[in-house]
Amino acid sequence: GLSEREVPADIVLWPIQFTAAGNDLTQIYEKLEADAGEIRAFLASHGIPDSEISLSTPAIVDKLAGQYGGNGQVSLRYSAQQTISVYSSQVDTVREAISGLIRLGRAGIVFARPDYGNETQYVFTGLNDVKPSMVEEATHNARSVALKFAKDSESRLGKIKRANQGQFSVSSRDSQTPQTKKVRVVSTIEYYLAD
Repeated sequence: GLSEREVPADIVLWPIQFTAAGNDLTQIYEKLEADAGEIRAFLASHGIPDSEISLSTPAIVDKLAGQYGGNGQVSLRYSAQQTISVYSSQVDTVREAISGLIRLGRAGIVFARPDYGNETQYVFTGLNDVKPSMVEEATHNARSVALKFAKDSESRLGKIKRANQGQFSVSSRDSQTPQTKKVRVVSTIEYYLAD
């Protein structure tokens, strides 16, 4: 028996990666600090409290230090990246802020493309709230299928021989709406048949 539901995500994790480059390390740190302040102000203006925001340590690459070659001509010696992460249960509020981020780009903040695995994530944490009714629905659907099978084979449905609840899975409905989750469970129930 199958039970599926679409539910809204109740947590969003939004990493905002921004970069700076130059030849003066002090200026790069000042730029990162200024950009972080602008981003925090932007988030606050969208109703995202500071308690839902965290700031990573800057990652600085010195292109002359040899880690990435360093032998060729470089126009900007240092490149830096920092991430502000938003972890919030205000999914709609954060989604609205995401759509307005271009405003900060116009103001001179350079955003990095998220690394693999570092994209915005939407999570559904209410599985225990929907589990009982979904197991009930899957069990009911399994029995309905078994009754139809018994009727079609001119048999009577007997007692349960074996039952397996199955595992719950939670996935994005599709790639365009990751904030909508599909919860799914398949219960396998074997019945005895009587002629």
